[in-house]
Amino acid sequence: MPITVNLDVVLAQRKMRLNTLAELVDITPQNLSVLKTGKAKAIRFDTLERICQVLECQPGDILAYTPDAEHSD
Repeated sequence: MPITVNLDVVLAQRKMRLNTLAELVDITPQNLSVLKTGKAKAIRFDTLERICQVLECQPGDILAYTPDAEHSD
């Protein structure tokens, strides 16, 4: 998949645990784990906004687009 989730990197930089972020964002740790592992099919903008507020980052710090051979023209 060309979208990479770097949530674990940002969490490590902030020295924050996944469970702490989940509590502060008001999302279940299981749902946040699905996002962190890149298995999520979608994310709500309001959830992304709350994550960015808590981690004091930009969406681009968490999500990266890397084109792969399947999707290139």
